[in-house]
Amino acid sequence: MKQLLFLLLVIFLIGGSSFADEGEKYGKGLTLKEKTKISSIMENPKNYVGKKVLVEGTIVDVCSKRGCWLEVASDKEFQKIKVKVKDGEIVFPLEARGKTALVEGEVYEIKMTKEQAIEQGKHEAEEKGIKFDPASVTGPVTIYQIKGSGAEIK
Repeated sequence: MKQLLFLLLVIFLIGGSSFADEGEKYGKGLTLKEKTKISSIMENPKNYVGKKVLVEGTIVDVCSKRGCWLEVASDKEFQKIKVKVKDGEIVFPLEARGKTALVEGEVYEIKMTKEQAIEQGKHEAEEKGIKFDPASVTGPVTIYQIKGSGAEIK
């Protein structure tokens, strides 16, 4: 009987460790195998617009209202990229902050006038519960994001 219990324990531990590598899956499954460094996207974003990428990094923020976006830290300090999903299509949990994410999606560009950038800044500040200074926007702004189609959070 002891041998049977020991054997079951060993099987459980070995089987459980293979599942430990798997994370929570969101949206469509990941199809790409090769990862793109976030720093590569940020250094030459126009080269990636319209292309599907797989990025990996630590989640530094999550939308607290609807879970419709997350920000993933780059491999370079102080860089990050926002991954936006259609509201309700994927809902990222707030508890994902600090965890590692593999995210797949298409890089896209958003060009904003100064006025649009101010409105976007106000909106983001409201979401995060922080103050926003409209004077911090000095002109038109172009940002690059990933339209997320799938993610795995470990």
